[in-house]
Amino acid sequence: MITDFLALDDHSAAQLQPLLERAVALAGLWAARRMPQTLEGRRVGLVVDDTGWRNTTAFDLGVQAMGGLCVQPPVTLGGQEVIADLAGYLDNWFDLLVVRTAELPRLRALAQAAAAPVINARTRANHPCETLGDLAYALSRRGSIEGLRVAVVAPDANILGSWAEAAAVLPIEVVQIYPERWWARRFEGSTGFSATTDLAALAQADIVITDCWPKDAERDEVSPYQVSAALLDQLPPDALFIPCPPVTRGQEVTADAMGSPRCCVTEAKAFLLHAQNALLEAVGGARRQ
Repeated sequence: MITDFLALDDHSAAQLQPLLERAVALAGLWAARRMPQTLEGRRVGLVVDDTGWRNTTAFDLGVQAMGGLCVQPPVTLGGQEVIADLAGYLDNWFDLLVVRTAELPRLRALAQAAAAPVINARTRANHPCETLGDLAYALSRRGSIEGLRVAVVAPDANILGSWAEAAAVLPIEVVQIYPERWWARRFEGSTGFSATTDLAALAQADIVITDCWPKDAERDEVSPYQVSAALLDQLPPDALFIPCPPVTRGQEVTADAMGSPRCCVTEAKAFLLHAQNALLEAVGGARRQ
C-alpha cells in the first residue's frame, strides 16, 4: 500500500508499475466519460503554497470526476503556524492532502505529523507527479517502460530530480545532458543515472525532456543545449520529445522543435491527470490510525 507519495524513490517498482498501468486504464475511462467513483465520500485538501496551475487543476478535476470533494484551504507551510499544528487542523476535515509547496523537508514534516496521507504536487527539489504522468504516457505508447532511455536536457531542478528518483527504482536509464556546473551532483552514484556534457548522448534516447534555463546562466553557456527540430531529426524515429511546461520558446527549445512530429507534449501532459487519478485512488483509503 502507498500511504504518502513524496518522492518516486520512496517506493519500489512493484508499487509504481501498477500506478502506471492504472493510469493507462483510466485514460480510456476518462475518454469514455465513465470514471469510477472510487473517491466517493472522500474529502481532499488541495494546498497550493506555490506557483503553477496544471497539476493542481488536474488534481481538483480528478477528485471531482471520481466522486470526491476537493477544497483548497489557503495554507502556507513554513509560515507563522507550526506545521504539526497545521496537520492537526487539516486532519479534522480532510481524508487526503495534496500539497504543492517549495520545500520538500516541510512536506515531509507535514506527512509525518498528519494522519491523512500526503501527495507531493511539486517542490523545488522534485516533481514526482509530472514524471509519473510522462512515464504513463510512454507506457501507453510503447507497451512497456522496460529499458527506457531518457535524456534530460536540463539543469538540476525538480524535473531532473524526479527523473533521477525514477531511475533509482524503475527499469529505466536517465542521462542528464548539460554543462557541468548544473549537474545533479546530489544523485552522483545513484542507480540508473548519469550526467554528461556531450549532446551525442541524445542519439539513443527514447524520450527527450527539457526544462527551463537556469536563472543564473549566460545565454552562451546554455544555448548549445537548446533543442531544435534539426536536433530532434537525429533521434530514433520513435523517440518522444516532451518539453516540460511552461516552455520558453527561444530558450530551452526553438519554435520549430515545438512543431516537430516528435513533440508530443500536449498528449503527454494529458496523462498528468490520469497518473494523478491513479495515485488518488491508491492513497485515497490510506489514512493512518
